[in-house]
Parts: sequence; C-alpha cells; structure tokens
Amino acid sequence: MSAVAIEGLKLRFGQAEVLRGVDLEIPKNSIFALMGPSGSGKSTLLRVINRLIELYPEARVEGDVKLDGVSVFKMDVVELRKRVQMVFQIPNPIPTLSIYENVALGLKLNKLLPKREIPTRVKWALEKAQLWEEVKDRLEMPAGRLSGGQQQRLCIARALAFDPDVILMDEPTANLDPENTARIEELMLEMKKERTVVLVTHYPAQAARVSDYVAFLYRGQIVETGPTKEVFTRPRHELTEKYVTGRFY
Repeated sequence: MSAVAIEGLKLRFGQAEVLRGVDLEIPKNSIFALMGPSGSGKSTLLRVINRLIELYPEARVEGDVKLDGVSVFKMDVVELRKRVQMVFQIPNPIPTLSIYENVALGLKLNKLLPKREIPTRVKWALEKAQLWEEVKDRLEMPAGRLSGGQQQRLCIARALAFDPDVILMDEPTANLDPENTARIEELMLEMKKERTVVLVTHYPAQAARVSDYVAFLYRGQIVETGPTKEVFTRPRHELTEKYVTGRFY
C-alpha cells in the first residue's frame, strides 16, 4: 500500500484552476520529489495533503487524498497533522522561545507524551536532525540566534518530535548555502528509513540526487512520473526532457 494516494485531485481558487486532475501513488519509506517551474502547483499539492489548504476560504477541492488507505478529509485534522508534518522553505522557529521549547512545545500542547518523557523525545529529535551536538550546551538560548541552516534543522527536529509517518518538505534548502543543503539532503536520506518524505524542489539536480521517485508538474498537471533514474535518463515527454536538462523556457 502507498503511504499517500492522490486520486483525481482538482483545486480551484475562485475561477483559477491550480490543480487539474492529479493522480499519484507515493510509496512508503521513499523520497518522492515534486519538481516543476514556479506556479505549477507543487507547494499547493503539499497543502492539500495535510489540509492546510483549508486556511484559504476560497479554495475548492475535488478528488481525494488517502493516507494509508484512509481519506484525509475524513480524519480529525489535528490527528492528521500529527502524522503528516511539514517543513517550509523559510525556517520558521519561534525566535524568542528557547531551542528546547521550540521542539517541546507541540508535544506539550497536543499532550502527546507524559511530561517526564518530553526531554528524552526532544533530545532524540535533535539527534535525528543532526543538531544535538551543536546545541546541547545551550538549549535555553533563543532559537532566533541560530544560523539559518541550524534553524532549518531545528524545524526538522520539531517535525520529527511528533514521530510522523510522512514529512512534507517545501523547498527546504532554497535559502541555504551548499554545505547546509548537503546536510539537509543527508537528513532526508536518513529519514526515509523510518518514514516517507515528499519533497518539493525547483532544482532537478536535487531531485536526481536524493529522490527515489519523481513527478514533473506543469500548469497543475502531472506530465510524467516514475522512478527517478528512469525519468531522468529516459524521459517519455518532451517537456520533461527539457526540464531535467535545463532547457525549459
């Protein structure tokens, strides 16, 4: 069974059709990359999966998204977002809260763990995000004093603290230097051992490096999808070939 199954998904904002009949099967324990030019619907698709799209009253959704075979639209939205966490393009820790509290807050608010177990989970999440050794002696420092790359890894730790089934990553390295980009990509490869990662990227090279499967979106439709190596070496569609070879205009 796929981790996420998207069936006939359409989305309108007023008269503007943003997604036009998307069908996708996202396998468990994989990195699935969504690539395509700006405005193709990649980030919007993520927001439908975890129902953040409901924050936009003008949005109209048709079709279905299933998590482990169950429609996300029939799930309690709080429970859904515990199982499907999201990391955004711009790191968004709460800058005035401590490093520790940024990771612990969601656990406390959602009463996910007994209070005595929260410190252990925070340490575990920071270790998984490869941040623990850098911050273990300054956990009470405001998160806003971390570097950009560290803040993004803190956001990943905050997501991992929920122990989700799926992590949605919306261009998580777009504002990072090559060194921090490499660290985040390494994290994604580690994360797929225990969960499913859905990655939105503008960079075909990144999709080629880290993903197992890829879908190329253009103007709200899936042009081509399949195993990453196959799509990059033997693209079936002319638009896909132009995009992955950098000749897309």
